[in-house]
Amino acid sequence: MDSAISERSAARRELTATADNGLKIVVVGGFGVGKTTLVRSVSEIRPLNTEETMTQAGQGIDDLADLEGLRAKTSTTVAFDFGRITLDEHNVLYLFGAPGQERFWFLWDRLFSGTLGAVVLVDTRRLADSWYAIDRLEHHGTPFIVARNDFGGPAHTADQLREALDLDPGVPLIDCDARSRESSKDVLITLVQHLKSLYVPQETAP
Repeated sequence: MDSAISERSAARRELTATADNGLKIVVVGGFGVGKTTLVRSVSEIRPLNTEETMTQAGQGIDDLADLEGLRAKTSTTVAFDFGRITLDEHNVLYLFGAPGQERFWFLWDRLFSGTLGAVVLVDTRRLADSWYAIDRLEHHGTPFIVARNDFGGPAHTADQLREALDLDPGVPLIDCDARSRESSKDVLITLVQHLKSLYVPQETAP
């Protein structure tokens, strides 16, 4: 048996025996912003995805903007992506990537059920595509962070981006490359630290 497969199998057995806290995280954002890519890059298991080939039936419904990357997009998520990453021997993150097209937004409220926190991925070339995600998270009272995925778009400053997205000052904003495992891990670490600051009582100086 391949050593990498053997190691993953051993990790699964250990996880089953020790992990007792499953923390649900949702990755949301506009169409083609990199949600599936982020889940794939960081998941320690082979991620479940529900990507289907895009057909002519989607023309005029799925907005393939005149942007490099979207023009060449041939598949799309039609339900959700799922992955997992272990924080420690007792805690794991379950990652759910939400579909970005407007016709699948009805799934979001169900995905948000039981969610501890969320990552909003944004593409600075299409900032308006992120407004709905932020609005729904605020409506549900779900804590979130914003991660600016690197597509080589306009070089907005952090203040400009916050203003464009109307972000609360307490919402963390970071840069990322969803293709990079290390960068995607940094996104999740930032979210966990944000959640800890909200939910875990902070020690006060004597």
